[in-house]
Amino acid sequence: MLIDLHAHQLTAGLFNQHEHWGPFWDNGLRIGDWKLGSKRKAPKHLEEMLERWQPEPRLAAIDAAGIDKMVLSMPLHMVGYHYETDFAVRYAANANDSMAEFCEHNPDRFYFWAHAPLQDPVAAAKELERAVTQLGAQGLMMGARNFGGREVYDPAFRPLWEKVSELDCLVFVHGYNQSVTWGEQACDDPFDTTSIVGMNSDETLFYWYLTNGGVLDDFPDLKVLITHGGGFVPFQLDRFNMTNKTMAPDSKNKKELIEYNPNFFYDLDIHSPFMRRAIIEEVGVSQVLYGDNFSGADVHDGDLTEGLGLSEADRDKIRFENALPLLKLPESGMNPDDLRKQSTPGAAK
Repeated sequence: MLIDLHAHQLTAGLFNQHEHWGPFWDNGLRIGDWKLGSKRKAPKHLEEMLERWQPEPRLAAIDAAGIDKMVLSMPLHMVGYHYETDFAVRYAANANDSMAEFCEHNPDRFYFWAHAPLQDPVAAAKELERAVTQLGAQGLMMGARNFGGREVYDPAFRPLWEKVSELDCLVFVHGYNQSVTWGEQACDDPFDTTSIVGMNSDETLFYWYLTNGGVLDDFPDLKVLITHGGGFVPFQLDRFNMTNKTMAPDSKNKKELIEYNPNFFYDLDIHSPFMRRAIIEEVGVSQVLYGDNFSGADVHDGDLTEGLGLSEADRDKIRFENALPLLKLPESGMNPDDLRKQSTPGAAK
């Protein structure tokens, strides 16, 4: 079995929701003054673009990739933490309804992460509860940093952390390009830096802010998946741990940073197999989940656990065993050998 926790999905309900913000499809994705940079030829019209995102072609695509289950998120360009709060609340609800409707076509194969209007943590907690308890969302999607000007250590987020803890759901962290918030200068981001480089640095900042801010001392059961291999968190854990003790006099954490390692999970969305192996060696196989940025700009070929010198038992932990209890899927009580036999035919063994 293979469960992919890092995959993106577009639906009609994500578009044309606001006269300025859209989001629009105009020979490519446009949000307000910002337009997604791409060297690839894009469909001209929304209807044409959405054809490949319909349930049947999407199911065929994951079958061909050997993926048994997939947890979907909207592209993070679209989160809109800079939107006006009233619209942001409506947009999050529409987005979750739209994602849930898509997943209903293949409910044993497709799942989704809840979008929430994080510029208003109280409203975000309310929408998260609705998405999880009524729509079946697997957890909360967060865009790493700059939630309407706030960061995750801000006390204003306390109602959200309380709700996440109450629901006992996973937090899926994925950076977004900060240039989308720049107004008339939104297309002045040279080389798409805030997307290509910025996502990784912002994901690292999420870890730093959450730990130093003392959030995990108040909410010790929070579980966080940081995408793109955790930004550069796994590669600098020891430095972060040391400098937190020797610098950062305003830090609020009550334990050494490495003692929070069980709260964090990382995917393998790293192109170098040597670096993927390094992540596993650094954080331990129990903290690694399968995620490959399916449908993203830097697609992978093949199974990301192949060629790393892992035992079959460790590959299975990454491919599905670690994810099952975190997602509370019914298969979590089954024998791994039986689940291995049930894998989609295209899946690597």
